[in-house]
Amino acid sequence: MLLSLEILSEQLRKLPGVGAKTALKYAMALLELKDSEAEAFVSAIENARRNIRSCDRCFNLCEGTLCTVCADQTRSDAQLCVVEDARAVMAMERVSGFKGRYHVLEGVISPMDGVGPEQLRISELVDRVNEQLEKGECEVIVATNSTVEGETTAMYLTKLLKPMGAKVTRLAYGIPVGADLEYADEVTLGRAIEGRREI
Repeated sequence: MLLSLEILSEQLRKLPGVGAKTALKYAMALLELKDSEAEAFVSAIENARRNIRSCDRCFNLCEGTLCTVCADQTRSDAQLCVVEDARAVMAMERVSGFKGRYHVLEGVISPMDGVGPEQLRISELVDRVNEQLEKGECEVIVATNSTVEGETTAMYLTKLLKPMGAKVTRLAYGIPVGADLEYADEVTLGRAIEGRREI
């Protein structure tokens, strides 16, 4: 194989779910782009990397200081949906029924991978919950994935937040165990939000 093609394929293999054959297929497709299309593709990647950052309040993705959810004054501060990453926010936003706020942990507790609570955005979550409890009621909807790490994180958050006086709920199990939120359909996610339960 040509060295340049091999290097391009290796870079594409770094993307999630892309194996050797798919990487080669993508590399060949990129080579077939017109010069203007290839430049637009590279420009889109550079632009996204330069402009997309974490929201100052919830750690969702944004292009300013606040994401669109945090900037929306019509949303309820009394409901805080805790998710693992920005992809989960996107999945939840496809369900038009949730009108609260989000908090992105930027991961889950995973001792096997050396990730403890201190590596996540948990202290910022505690601050937000305290701030809301001073104003009134606060429901924290724990929407971590139903994996071992997601469940561990949910239990840790429950033990941390319930004694503070927050109502802590968990998404109902309409989402298959071991599945990621980003792959759930809108109906399943909608039912999971409606059927959430207190922990």
